[in-house]
Order: sequence, then C-alpha cells, then structure tokens
Amino acid sequence: MFPIFDVSTSGLVAQRTRLNAISSNIANISTTRNEAGQPEAYTPRYVTFQADADLRTNGGGMGVKVGSVEYSNEAPLMKYEPGHPDANADGYVAYPNVDMTTEFVDALEATRAYEANIGVLEITKDLTNRSLQIVA
Repeated sequence: MFPIFDVSTSGLVAQRTRLNAISSNIANISTTRNEAGQPEAYTPRYVTFQADADLRTNGGGMGVKVGSVEYSNEAPLMKYEPGHPDANADGYVAYPNVDMTTEFVDALEATRAYEANIGVLEITKDLTNRSLQIVA
C-alpha cells in the first residue's frame, strides 16, 4: 500500500507547482515591467506534467512529475494609453496576455485534482488502519 502514498504525494506536489504558476499569472496580470524595471510585459508560465516511471503501484499505476515550466509564446496585449509611463512611442502599453477565465478554470481543476489526491491518501490510510486491526 505504501507506493500509493508516493503516487498520491507526487500528484500533490505537481498540482502545487501548477497552482503556484497560475497564481503568479493572476498576480501579474497588470505587470508592465520586468525584474530590471524596464518596460516589458510579464510572460505567463504554464506547467506541463509527465508520468514518473520511478513511482509505480502494484497495479501498474504511475506517479506524476513536473515535466517543465513553459513560458507563453503569445504576444502581449497592446492597449492604447499614451499617458502611461510604460507607453511606447505610439502610446501603446504592453500588458501580459493572461486570460483570467482560463486561469480560474485551470486553478479550479488543479484544486480538484489536489483534493482528489488527498482523498486517495485518506482512503488508503483508513484501509491500512482497518487491515492492521484485522491482523492484530
């Protein structure tokens, strides 16, 4: 039963990484400068998962791990704001191309997956306790 704990934990870690990227995207939805203070829109990040063959259950289930954290290739959204300090020569400001609706749906999906993994851990813990009670 112990590999089940490892597989579920790998799912928790992966979904936490995904939620961190989503929260970063939402938090920086209006960021128009980079870390150096230069006018440059924040680049959204997206997490990809891959199967982890090192974590397997007896039934053939596999764990998951973060494959990569990718940066969006989408061009920034240009808004005409000639009075903005980060406006270019034409009066346009580059904003991150972050869709709030997509980010919220992704966050909801990641949260549900996180909760499902916690549920698996709880059920596995209960089954282990019952098995020990029967044996003892």
